[in-house]
Amino acid sequence: MKETEFSKPLDLKQIEVTDVFWKKEMELIRTEVIPYQWEALNDRVEGAAPSFCMRNFKVAGKLTRQRQKDANYPKSIEIDWKEFEYLPEKEGTLEEKFYGFVFQDSDFAKWIEAVAYSLTQHPDPSLEKIADEAIQIVCQAQQPNGYLDTFYIINDMSKVFTNLRDHHELYCFGHLTEGAVAYYNATGKDALLQAAKRYADYIDQVFGMEEGKGKGYPGHEIAEMALMRLYEVTKDEKYLNLSAFFINQRGQRPYYFDQERGIEENKTEQRYAYHQAHLPVREQKEAVGHSVRATYLYSGMADLARETKEESLYQACLSLWDNMVNRKMYITGGIGSTHMGEAFTYDYDLPNDTAYAETCASIGLVFFARRLLEIKANGKIADVMEQTLYNGVLSGMALDGKSFFYVNPLEVDPIACQKDDRKKHVKPVRQKWFGCACCPPNLARLISSIGEYAYTQAEQELYIHLYIGANLKVNVQEEELIIKIQSQMPWDGHVTIQVEASKPLKHTVALRIPGWCESYTSNIDQKKEIDYVVKDGYLYLTKEWSASEKIVLDFKMKPRFVYANPKVREDVGKVAVMRGPIVYCLEEVDNGKNLPCIQVDPNDCLIEEQEGTVLTEPVMKLCFMAEQVCTQQKEEALYDTKVKQYEAKKVTMIPYYTWANRGENEMLVWIREKH
Repeated sequence: MKETEFSKPLDLKQIEVTDVFWKKEMELIRTEVIPYQWEALNDRVEGAAPSFCMRNFKVAGKLTRQRQKDANYPKSIEIDWKEFEYLPEKEGTLEEKFYGFVFQDSDFAKWIEAVAYSLTQHPDPSLEKIADEAIQIVCQAQQPNGYLDTFYIINDMSKVFTNLRDHHELYCFGHLTEGAVAYYNATGKDALLQAAKRYADYIDQVFGMEEGKGKGYPGHEIAEMALMRLYEVTKDEKYLNLSAFFINQRGQRPYYFDQERGIEENKTEQRYAYHQAHLPVREQKEAVGHSVRATYLYSGMADLARETKEESLYQACLSLWDNMVNRKMYITGGIGSTHMGEAFTYDYDLPNDTAYAETCASIGLVFFARRLLEIKANGKIADVMEQTLYNGVLSGMALDGKSFFYVNPLEVDPIACQKDDRKKHVKPVRQKWFGCACCPPNLARLISSIGEYAYTQAEQELYIHLYIGANLKVNVQEEELIIKIQSQMPWDGHVTIQVEASKPLKHTVALRIPGWCESYTSNIDQKKEIDYVVKDGYLYLTKEWSASEKIVLDFKMKPRFVYANPKVREDVGKVAVMRGPIVYCLEEVDNGKNLPCIQVDPNDCLIEEQEGTVLTEPVMKLCFMAEQVCTQQKEEALYDTKVKQYEAKKVTMIPYYTWANRGENEMLVWIREKH
């Protein structure tokens, strides 16, 4: 592992996103999603499943204050409760009862993280005030010893950390910590960060290799990468070591999850693959189990490998990445093909109409991709990150930001969703909210921080992984390099990059060459003073930048038919259509019913590109001639010896992420190929 290749994301305060496409998405998050989710967290969205999240924190805060008055209540940490005076509801109206899932606390944490990122791009005093007051409510619930999880604070503190496998305390801690670090970085306010540190310190007292400490690890991962973020902001190696402990302890024998249940060890049987705890992490070669948990673990592993420069852990990450994206990933960047356990199944098992492909799993895949890119820039990894963002992630949110998909199928028949229990998890329309509401706030925090995924910086290089329009302020040799990126992605491959320096500065700008691009042109050859080399899918430009220098790139973008590996049985004899990073689909509203009856000849098909809209969303539509089975007016036999007749039909395809915004209807990604 070469440390010279390491890079880190730019601070969001160094980034002003100006991109036409992503700025619109970020504004949607800021103006619609964040306020909407705040209402949902407070159970004020009519017709939406209740969250109970903030209610739980208020109840836990009330109980904590009551216990503080009890002389027998342990006070290992003194907290001045006078600073927490905000409580919008009268205490007498709150029932002392926990509602919702055991991980309900995490909904607030993801919301506050999204708020933090949004504030870096658009300062908003009123939103910041709401966030500060919400943080006060959360901090009121913290116990004197630092513990902070409303499920046990309300129900039974004697059972804290007795069910790591299922009860998500460390998962909620992880999200709380990520939100706390983000809010501190954005605002400089550390109330939530201090709460996260107190909680982390308590966890460190409970778990570790030292004698008398528990040898457990999270049932649902995220604490691993959250602790790495806490280490980065505090420089306290305690948090680095705790993250390493959780990662290194995972999968060791005897299984901790057996021990906490009093199950006798079976030395030959492997269990807990669902939790990625069946083997020590360096021995894991196949992505298994719950797909979100998996990507969160792998992200933490990559963080730790980068920090410790451990080659064996990095190679384990690469093996898991290879298995996941080359054998278990949908063309949309969706992962986790079955609703049973929201999990991976086996290699090349990618059914379209029963696909689970949870939005959070695609988001986790993006997390993992960026962390691998921080270790070593690789165009193929960045290609997957881009493809997942534009398809498997964005499909999780409606174009108006007011409804969401948990599940992202590649083929939908609304009747089947209603009447076939095997497809009940598939929804033909997005939902206002979910009782298990991990996906909407996860979307908000990723989109609001998109700049962290587009650009990373090493000592000698600035990497542009995604062509997202922005103004960047890059620190080089204690001086500032200004880089202005203009892009019309994902609809047009023309990109201009303006580099400005107040005094001559030698630096390298590394530009990704998209894998979907068969050829590209640039004006680099006209600039003799620039040294350039192509390596691992990136174009490295090195020069002494001064005054103003413009780089122009044109990535050829044209529609293309894509075939799945023949081992993917569901897609044999079918083709998908992509243009640039965008996956396309057929929708009933454009093409009528019975979409599986359409077939196309890729070798004799002229695809017309057509600028248009889906609702008010500007998109590039694709139109071409295909064929569809002729339907008879009279009732047809269920089985027949007659050869089916086809008639010509012009079809229209729209970007996959925009489907289900025009009412309930059929949808299809993989089209039958005519032979």
